[in-house]
Amino acid sequence: MSASVRIPTILRTYTSGVAEVSAEGATLQDVLNSLDAQYAGIAARVLDDNGALRRFVNVYVNDDDVRFLDGLATPIAEGASISIIPAVAGG
Repeated sequence: MSASVRIPTILRTYTSGVAEVSAEGATLQDVLNSLDAQYAGIAARVLDDNGALRRFVNVYVNDDDVRFLDGLATPIAEGASISIIPAVAGG
């Protein structure tokens, strides 16, 4: 399945400044693997050393937080919209 992935500003160095890219996969894990194959190193910024989503990175599939779905096993439908959003802290 082909999905549209919105890349946050902080990760656009991996995509040569492109804000939205396409990636293939039946699950979110597959899409992240596809994304990393196209833009080497980007998955390491989204996933921790154990291969889980980093604590301060939120991922949404069609506006639904994957932490409340199936996490990396979340199915990706054709044409899905995926947003990678790093958490922002401050005071």
